[in-house]
Amino acid sequence: MSTPSRPAPAAAACVDCEVYRAARLHKLGLQPGPWDHVVALAGNPNTGKSTVFNALTGLRQHTGNWPGKTVARAEGGFAFADRRFQLVDLPGTYSLLSTSPDEEVARDFILFGRPDVTVVVADATRLERNLNLVLQVLEITERAVVCLNLIDEAARHGIQVDERQLTRDLGVPVIATAARFGRGLPELLAAIAEMAARKVRGFGYRLSQEPPVIRAALVDLTARIEQAYPGLPNARWIAMRLLGGDERVAEALRRGELSALAERAARGSEGVLRESSLSAR
Repeated sequence: MSTPSRPAPAAAACVDCEVYRAARLHKLGLQPGPWDHVVALAGNPNTGKSTVFNALTGLRQHTGNWPGKTVARAEGGFAFADRRFQLVDLPGTYSLLSTSPDEEVARDFILFGRPDVTVVVADATRLERNLNLVLQVLEITERAVVCLNLIDEAARHGIQVDERQLTRDLGVPVIATAARFGRGLPELLAAIAEMAARKVRGFGYRLSQEPPVIRAALVDLTARIEQAYPGLPNARWIAMRLLGGDERVAEALRRGELSALAERAARGSEGVLRESSLSAR
């Protein structure tokens, strides 16, 4: 059986134009705000995350660094369904356990920056490996959308993924895309807009139970954190990281940074790029 040929660049561009016209997408590039919603874009390296970012914003390169870090930072914007979205491209990472600067930046922004939506780009050809990051994100936030990218490559290798069943299993929207050709992007935009407007609410897959050896300590520590920092997003996840010996979260607790984060959480996501004290270190 012959391998299907890839569309010629001109044909792909034509398909791309039709897709965006139908979806009413307006690429805003680096146009300044104000923004209605902040969207974080996360994913493993080599999943096509930058392709998704470029397709939605019209940008073609990453510029600048995260404050106080040498980690590359890219921001752009797009308008869709009469709303303006700021898209923050987080560093490509395999984990959120904060063992590297890239992981720390991604983890801190998702947890403490409180984006309205976190889009996790996963490679359909290596889904088992990519689900590790997806599940870690869902431990932090339920306001997530999974972009199941490279479905064209998966089909070329005889791999089929049931995104509807995956949606049911993960508890958040899973959208199949081939971003370089514009396939699936209208559905992705719709899912982002609906999640940002809270028209849909994911329940997010979580571990059904904690290891018995830490269960009592986790319940007690979570309750203490919730009492000390009302409104802090996902006190349970912070408690788990403290019990796991996460020094960065422990430092935030010692330095009083969690108080500022809880206050900002009560105000919503406005200004998260300027104010995130954990990301600015």
